[in-house]
Amino acid sequence: MTPGRVRFWRSAFQALLLAAVPLAAAASPQGQQPATAKQVRAAAAGALEAGDSKTAYAFSSALLQRDPNDRTALLLNAQAARSLGNFKTARQSARRAWQLADTGEDKFNASLIMAQALSSGGQRNLAQFWLRRAAHHAPSRLHERRAIRDFQYLRATTPWHHRLSFSITPDSNVNNGSSETSIYVPLYGRRFGLSGSAQALSGIEHAVELNSRYRFKASETRAHDLLVSAEYRTYTLSSEAKAQAPGTKGSDFAFGSLTAGYAHKGLNFGRRGEYRLGIDTGQSWYGGEEYTRFLRLNAGQSYKLTPNRTLGAKVLAESHNGLRANDLDTLRGDLSYSFRTKSGLSVWSSLSVAEADSSSAVEDFTELGLQAQITLPKPVFGAIARFGFSARSRDYPLSSFSPAGRQDDKFTADFSLTFRQVDYYGFSPTLRLSGSTTDSNIDLYKSNRLGVNFGIQSAF
Repeated sequence: MTPGRVRFWRSAFQALLLAAVPLAAAASPQGQQPATAKQVRAAAAGALEAGDSKTAYAFSSALLQRDPNDRTALLLNAQAARSLGNFKTARQSARRAWQLADTGEDKFNASLIMAQALSSGGQRNLAQFWLRRAAHHAPSRLHERRAIRDFQYLRATTPWHHRLSFSITPDSNVNNGSSETSIYVPLYGRRFGLSGSAQALSGIEHAVELNSRYRFKASETRAHDLLVSAEYRTYTLSSEAKAQAPGTKGSDFAFGSLTAGYAHKGLNFGRRGEYRLGIDTGQSWYGGEEYTRFLRLNAGQSYKLTPNRTLGAKVLAESHNGLRANDLDTLRGDLSYSFRTKSGLSVWSSLSVAEADSSSAVEDFTELGLQAQITLPKPVFGAIARFGFSARSRDYPLSSFSPAGRQDDKFTADFSLTFRQVDYYGFSPTLRLSGSTTDSNIDLYKSNRLGVNFGIQSAF
């Protein structure tokens, strides 16, 4: 049978079924029975597959007149309405199919079609939420990969991109206080006791951070973004800390910031390199009161030496106008190198130098720092595992406590786990253990810190 005849008989069969609805109609005088719901569903699905959305919409609408809770008809109706540009009806049918879904596969199908209807209607951010739902209820790994692939495509092509994170961290030193109970001051040749609030206070940090990007212009090799970010950290003091520093509250050390800026990036060096330029400005608050206003300029360049080896450089100039603090201008430079071995081990390292100039001479400093992060090739307890190390040395030429100035050496180590196999709507739990110690020639600035961070981050 020729393709033309196949199309002819298919159209004739569909026309016959359409004439047979509504399904509740009685048999004809000749004794012929109307089409069954199963036959009409099959015809609607066949019409969709053949690209005949009008017929599919008519059949599915007839099915819904018979039974408004027909899940299959709702899905077919949503797909057909979307193809016809009737996005409102498509969303309504997909949402009703979701509400009626009682299996993971039904929820996956409803979520996927809802996301398609939203995306076609221009609501791409909301579509990403429904794709997270689809991935969460995917009946197989193959279905999950499809939802994730669609999500990543939408994120890459959507002007707006948002990233929200939460964390809770039990911390041995929420106020960055001294590890000493008293300090020796060389200028006076005697020791002074420290108040309870100047010593390390233990408690729990509660943090939330939102980063938003609007890509207002982009090409194959260039992108221009407007950026907005907000951060807030507050604390709950332990009973020991409250006894140590009566009258002190965790909110006394709360920190918040609001930032807005512009960023431009592009490919260069035959697409082996990427440059980045940015400027942002904002304000911070400490203890609920205005703290500083700031302006930052940054420029960076990365270059792929090989597919698995990358070299990078970055310069940051930052100016803080103190509202409750001294003015501080900082210039920082970083040189980084990262590589990935054949076994899958990833290593990132960085060398940094910085110089700061303050309105108060005792806050001027020079700094040298080293950082490294290692990502293990195989999961640990089913999670992606990372080790981090850093060392920083600061020299303050002048000090109110010592004629020799002030020298601080800080060492930090951390271990983190990201449980990608445990996710809810595409978000995975994280666990991070960290510790740091600061050694100084002035006792006031000696400190130790231990923390256990519980957080949530996007798995894709």
